[in-house]
Amino acid sequence: MRLLLAQHGQAVDKQDDPARPLSAAGISDVQHIARQLGNGGVRVARVWHSGKLRAEQTAALLAKQVLRGGKPEATDGIAPNDSVDEFVADVDVWQEDTLVVGHLPFMARLVARLVTGDMEHDCVSYTPGTVVCLERVAADRWVLVWMLRPGLQHGGTPA
Repeated sequence: MRLLLAQHGQAVDKQDDPARPLSAAGISDVQHIARQLGNGGVRVARVWHSGKLRAEQTAALLAKQVLRGGKPEATDGIAPNDSVDEFVADVDVWQEDTLVVGHLPFMARLVARLVTGDMEHDCVSYTPGTVVCLERVAADRWVLVWMLRPGLQHGGTPA
C-alpha cells in the first residue's frame, strides 16, 4: 500500500485573501506536479484533503491525474497542528493507495512518525506543492519511495 502525502500548493497571503486560495504560481506548480504523477502512472483509490481551500484546490488538481474514480473528499484530523497518532493508527490498516493533501507541520510530522517512529525526527523538507510517497513494507513499517517538489520538476536545480 502506498501513501502519498502532499503539502498544498503556494497560497496567497492572508492579508490579500483570508481564505488563502492557491496563488497563480501555486496552481501552476501543482498542475505540473499532477502531470508528472499522471505521466508516471501514479494512481490512487482516494484523495483526501483538510477542507481548507488551498488544500481542496490542490487535491482537485492532483486528483484529475491520479484518482481512479470519484472525487476528493475533506477529512478531519489533518489540520496543521493535529496530532499524527490517530491518523497513524488508521493508516496502518488501509489497503488502498491514498493521496492526502494537508499542511505543515502535520505532513512533515506524519512522514517522520511513519518512517522513523519519531514525529520530531525531520526526514523530509516540504515546500508548497511537494508530494512524498511512502510504502508500507510490513506492519507498522513504512519507507520513503520517492519525493517530488516544485522546482525540481523542470529539470533544474531546486528553488
